[in-house]
Amino acid sequence: MLKRENKTDVIVVGAGPAGISCAITLARAGREVVLIERGMFAGAKNMFGGAIYTNAVKEIFPNFEQEAPLERRNIEHNFAILGEADSTTITYRKNNDSSYSVIRGKFDRWMAQQAQKEGVYLVTETVVRELIKEKNKVIGVKTELEEFYADIVILADGVNSLLAKQIGLRKEIETKDVALSVKEVIKLNKETINQRFNLKDGEGAIIEIFGGSMLGMLGLGFMYTNTDSVTIGLGITLNELVENNYRPFELLERLKQHPSIANLIEGGELGEYSAHMIPEGGYHKIPKLCDNGVMVIGDAAMLVNNLHWEGTNLAMISGKLAGETAIEAIDKKDFSKKSLSLYEKKLKDSFIMKDMHTYRDLMNIAHTRKKAFFSYYFKKINAFFEMFTTSDGTPKKENYHKFIKSVFTDRKLSELFKDIWAIFKLLWSILIWK
Repeated sequence: MLKRENKTDVIVVGAGPAGISCAITLARAGREVVLIERGMFAGAKNMFGGAIYTNAVKEIFPNFEQEAPLERRNIEHNFAILGEADSTTITYRKNNDSSYSVIRGKFDRWMAQQAQKEGVYLVTETVVRELIKEKNKVIGVKTELEEFYADIVILADGVNSLLAKQIGLRKEIETKDVALSVKEVIKLNKETINQRFNLKDGEGAIIEIFGGSMLGMLGLGFMYTNTDSVTIGLGITLNELVENNYRPFELLERLKQHPSIANLIEGGELGEYSAHMIPEGGYHKIPKLCDNGVMVIGDAAMLVNNLHWEGTNLAMISGKLAGETAIEAIDKKDFSKKSLSLYEKKLKDSFIMKDMHTYRDLMNIAHTRKKAFFSYYFKKINAFFEMFTTSDGTPKKENYHKFIKSVFTDRKLSELFKDIWAIFKLLWSILIWK
């Protein structure tokens, strides 16, 4: 394939879930595709919280539940609101196969191996320095070693995507539009995990964490159970870290020391530490998705649903849709922006862009009201349950009146009205406005 003057049908840059899904879609259709990865292997430099969603993965790998290196089937989803030392947790249990916890280094490597079996040519430890353009069309890539040429180049090179920026598909990312996520994988034996999280063998739990060391900041934490380890981490927007001189690993250490978290990981041994940038800009910060000879997918396209912690499934399906678009373009021998804009239409018709549009105002509201929503109301929720579960000889009605009064005295009325208006605008955009 590469001997024909290093020319192939499609080059995909980045062997994460988006890039692999795109490449394997093309290969299954008999197209020649080169997948270029800068890491030693697919998954070597990738990171996420810990869960994959069955529906999306099955579109690419129908038999993955029998073949892929899965950790646990997630049957429980917890939402934990942490105060300084107290917490309120809402738990939802289910008995289905909607998601699994995985270790990205193992899972991405497995996906890449499946792609290679289908005919994808995987090139690792290779950095793409720039895109090659000719007559206003992308025709290939330049690496530190040599140049590769293709009819179409597909960018799956992550949130920073210097290549998309190089050809003007996106602007410089603002610090408020990206989060730095740090996580640890803590080794614990299977029996201890089952006992502490009330699970059986093969069952998993997810905890989404609000507050704690992140009180007052635009940041969220997470925990996932693996077979014999627990993943714990948090993500904080870069502008928070810069403006307040926070160190994310210190925030994570404080989170681990919270009474509601510490007992879950007590006695565990650190097995892995990693950090990664996560797109947080939302719908309004999605870049241009195609041009002559090029498309952008996954994190490079800012396709992350912040509220639902969904990124991998959006990446995989966007890769699949870009692959399908490339197949049609190759059949027509038309690699123009007009031809590749079919990808944008496919995205718009899918759940991806519909969900992104539904939450289009979420991040703007979160940034403007973060002190209220990520501190004041979290503390009030915990204060309510402290009052509700305490018996100190005070009449209950008196406690209720005192709590309700505190809501209006601890925060200015003008700020309360702003909070209500922000919630109304968000609900209007989600439920009513099309």
